[in-house]
Amino acid sequence: MKQGDKAGIVCCSDGLLAQRKRGVDKLVQILTGIGITPVISEHIYAHNTVFSGTGKERAQALMRLYEQEDVKVIFDISGGDIANEILPYLDFDMIRNHPKQFWGYSDLTTILNAVYTKTGNEGVLYQVRNLIRDESGVQRKNFVETVFNGKDTLFDFPYRFIQGEHMEGIVVGGNIRCLLKLAGTEFFPDLTDRILVLESLGGSVPQLVTFLSQLRCMGAFEKVTGIVLGTFTQMEERGERPDIITLIQEYAGCLPVIKTSKIGHGADSCGVVIGAYRVFS
Repeated sequence: MKQGDKAGIVCCSDGLLAQRKRGVDKLVQILTGIGITPVISEHIYAHNTVFSGTGKERAQALMRLYEQEDVKVIFDISGGDIANEILPYLDFDMIRNHPKQFWGYSDLTTILNAVYTKTGNEGVLYQVRNLIRDESGVQRKNFVETVFNGKDTLFDFPYRFIQGEHMEGIVVGGNIRCLLKLAGTEFFPDLTDRILVLESLGGSVPQLVTFLSQLRCMGAFEKVTGIVLGTFTQMEERGERPDIITLIQEYAGCLPVIKTSKIGHGADSCGVVIGAYRVFS
C-alpha cells in the first residue's frame, strides 16, 4: 500500500453492537492519520439480533470491496460465529482476479482459509482493532512498517520449539474451532505439507480434546509439516491441566511444534499470513 490508498472495513461475522461505534470511529481516525482512507461497509452494526445483514447481504458488501479497484486491502473488524454463512454467496473467480489481502481473526478464519483454498490468494490472520486496543503504540508502529514499508515487522513473532527444530511450508489454519467449521466442505484447505496454525479464545480442556480429536480423525497430523501453537486464552488464564502443550504432544506425535504468545486474541498479537510460505528454525 501507499499513502492515500483505500481500505475496506467490513463485518462478515457477528454485527457490532451500537456501543462499539466509538471504537470504530477511533479506528477510522487512526487509519486516516497514518494515511489510509477507510471505506466503511453498510453492514457493520447488529440490528435487533446478531446480524448486520443477511449472509447474502454481507457477502455482497464484501464483494463490492473486491470489485472496487481503488480499495487495496480489506479489514474485517468482527468476530463471533456467523462468518461462514457468507461463503456460498462469494464470487471466488472475482476474488482470484482481484487479489487484495483480506485481514481478520477468530471467526474470520473461515473466510481466510476459504479464500486461500478457492483462489490461492493470501490473507492475514490479524485483527486491525489491535491498533486501538494496544495503547503502547507498538502495534501501530509495526503495522505502518509492514503495510507501507514492506517490512515483516507485524509478522515477526517470537517462538520456541516444543519439539523438533525446523519446519517449513505454506501456512494455513487459525482459530481451531472456526477452522473446523470448514471440515467436510469445499472450503477446507489441503493440509498436505502445510504448517498448521492453531489458537483459541474460549474452550476448556474437553473442548480442545474434541477439536484435536477431530483433526486427528481427519488425518491432519499425518499431512502437515509442523504446528504453530498460538494462545489458548481461556485455558491459559485458568491454568487448566493438561495444558495445550501436553495435549498437542499427545496428538501430534513427533511433528515439529512451536509455541508463541503473540498469535491469537491478545491486543499485543502479531499477524500471520495465511497462504504464505514460512520457514521456522
